[in-house]
Amino acid sequence: MFYRPEDGHGLPHNPFNAIVTPRPIGWISTRSAEGVNNLAPYSFFNAVAYEPPQVMFASTGSKPDQNGTKDSVANIIETGVFCVNIVEYAMRDAMNASSAALPREADEFTHADLAMQDCNTIPCARVAAAPAALECKLTNVVTLPGEANRVVFGEVLGIHMRDDCLVDGTFDVTRFVPLARMGYRDYSAVREVFSLTRPDDT
Repeated sequence: MFYRPEDGHGLPHNPFNAIVTPRPIGWISTRSAEGVNNLAPYSFFNAVAYEPPQVMFASTGSKPDQNGTKDSVANIIETGVFCVNIVEYAMRDAMNASSAALPREADEFTHADLAMQDCNTIPCARVAAAPAALECKLTNVVTLPGEANRVVFGEVLGIHMRDDCLVDGTFDVTRFVPLARMGYRDYSAVREVFSLTRPDDT
């Protein structure tokens, strides 16, 4: 099968998200200038650089009570900071609850019954029990073609790792089972890990 996106795919559901999988989930926490905490999952998320460490996430669509975007992006533009919380399988229901399109004055931590802690380097909350969290300062917001498509880039200023996930000096993802986004309404849990030696390794 071949199709041009502009012509449509003719299938019951758009296959694009099912093709580009699995995708890590950036559980983005922000705080508005008025002090309202926000938490929302984004599956267009990844790390993009080592030195200094940098990440990105993309927001698509908008809310009626925000100016052409969603709460996360609006808060980041206002405050210049955000936190990426890593989602474990055990938190799948809370993550899903936080994806609800709530009013901008709502607190998703409360809605999803999640404990929060203040970040160390930025004025923002983080998911207290997350296996890892990345405190970030905004470096750039890029507007993409299409309605309300924006990519947010941030430099990581502080990194939290849960102690039980550190094994022999390494961050062991099998200790918490990362949740990954697939297509449609599907997810996957990372339970198996294997290593490959690169040709240039010495």
